[in-house]
Amino acid sequence: MASTQVNPTRMELTKQKKKLQTAVRGHKLLKDKRDELMRQFLDLVRENMDLRLKVEENIRSANTNFVIARAGMSEAALKTALLAPKQEVYVEADKQNVMSVDIPVLTSKTKTADANDMYSYGFAFTSCDLDDAVKSLADVLPDMIRLAEVEKSCQLMSAEIEKTRRRVNALEHVIIPEAQANIKYITMKLDENERSTQIRLMKVKDMMLEDTHHYKEKADERAREALAEEKKQN
Repeated sequence: MASTQVNPTRMELTKQKKKLQTAVRGHKLLKDKRDELMRQFLDLVRENMDLRLKVEENIRSANTNFVIARAGMSEAALKTALLAPKQEVYVEADKQNVMSVDIPVLTSKTKTADANDMYSYGFAFTSCDLDDAVKSLADVLPDMIRLAEVEKSCQLMSAEIEKTRRRVNALEHVIIPEAQANIKYITMKLDENERSTQIRLMKVKDMMLEDTHHYKEKADERAREALAEEKKQN
């Protein structure tokens, strides 16, 4: 339904046509953006599922190794071995723009150049199960960082997809139909005004022709009367 605030003028018609053209172009671009975001979002979701299963499995394995190590060592010896960590990990956060979404990019760096330099205890007084537990936790760390990155990216992309979907629906179901209705309304009004103008012009023309015809008849009648009067005098 056309808006009651629209003035049926040619200037407004041009404005509404430009608005419709822009809305159609924007609708296509937003649909393409939504589809591409959905494709990348689904890829991230699949990667997230695989990573989560892998991380959970590795953490369960590490916990099993720690339980076995705890069973073969005294509590004091275990606490002493893990009291002062030798290696430290620093996580740096950056961002990457993907379809106008700033997704996080996480990179990790170790305190020492050798990432395998992680054992803060001597091997003579500890069990090999403790070595396996520490190694398994170190191995799962990159996957955990990547999992955090992917999960946050999924959250940001899902929010952007929802926002884009609302914009697409607003253009498709509100703005574009409203512009089309306004164009139709203005066109009909202009055609109606044009027909009214033509009818008025035709009436004016008929009146002018009628006046002209009557004027000629009166002139002929006066000429005949003058001729008759002249004959009487002769």
